[in-house]
Amino acid sequence: MNSLKLPERIAALPKAELHLHLEGSIRPAIAQALALRSGVKISTEEVLRRYAYKDFTEFIETFKWVTSYLRKPEDFGFLAGAVCEELLSQNVVYAEFTLSVGIMLLRGQDPQRNFEALLLATQPFESRGLRVNWIFDAVRQFGPEAAMDVVEWAHKCKSSRIVAFGIGGDELSLPTQSFQEVYEQAEEYGMHRLIHAGEIGGPEKIWEAVEILGAERIGHGIGAIHDESLMEMLKERGITLEICPVSNLRTGALEVQMGKGATLSAHPFPSLFRSGIPVALSTDDPAMFHTTLLEEYQHVYTMGLSEGELMRVITQGFHSAFLSAEEKLRYLNQPA
Repeated sequence: MNSLKLPERIAALPKAELHLHLEGSIRPAIAQALALRSGVKISTEEVLRRYAYKDFTEFIETFKWVTSYLRKPEDFGFLAGAVCEELLSQNVVYAEFTLSVGIMLLRGQDPQRNFEALLLATQPFESRGLRVNWIFDAVRQFGPEAAMDVVEWAHKCKSSRIVAFGIGGDELSLPTQSFQEVYEQAEEYGMHRLIHAGEIGGPEKIWEAVEILGAERIGHGIGAIHDESLMEMLKERGITLEICPVSNLRTGALEVQMGKGATLSAHPFPSLFRSGIPVALSTDDPAMFHTTLLEEYQHVYTMGLSEGELMRVITQGFHSAFLSAEEKLRYLNQPA
């Protein structure tokens, strides 16, 4: 195994981040600041204790707790600004933020007001070299009607910055077929389509996502490693897997797919990448999973990818972005 430090050239190259949940990006200091904005003072000790969750159940409870302080549109804007600063420090020049509109609706919030605050907060970063687009996200276990509400809100917001509709949550909770009409409506509205699949589910969940929902990218998708015909199909159709290694480790998905006790050294990222499937190396919930995009690149370097392969991973990130061919070319031709 390669244990060398990530080459400086790789760290310095402009990058894309395509699988990033805004609400999962609340670092401890930001959590304290958000709470204070609501009149609640949280000690450093408490927030660090909550972020040191021991299992997935505790992680969910921490996630619910910290996101409960996203109460007003200005709170979302404040968070987005902090996340943009962090991305700029890692030479990220293009990002697609996943926004949990399904959770906003559950909490009785106005997605349009929140989104307007997010646009206002992220727009200034464009002149500093970071462009942000958005993915409106529904929660699978909330059902197809709730998911359709998210699609309709995306349409109502009428912004070219909303590039896609996706579904996260428990991929085993409801049949994929239940969401076919939802994805057809998203396509009719001109949105790209993606979904979390093959994270803890088997290859069949990825097949269903592609064949039934027309998914153009797959969130996680590491279950594809168990089906050679699926891997060949993903390669032939150019369907990207948004792979988040540390997330897979923290959630237990890696053990589900690769066996009990699996560590990052057993992650299928190298095999999936080398098979020719497009990949987008990402962080998922970076604050909650104690990672950064540069650390994810360090991990796959440690898995044995060469410097040249890492450069191809970076390139694939831009190729997989929901941008026009002209826009992609502009990013791919930018100076390092």
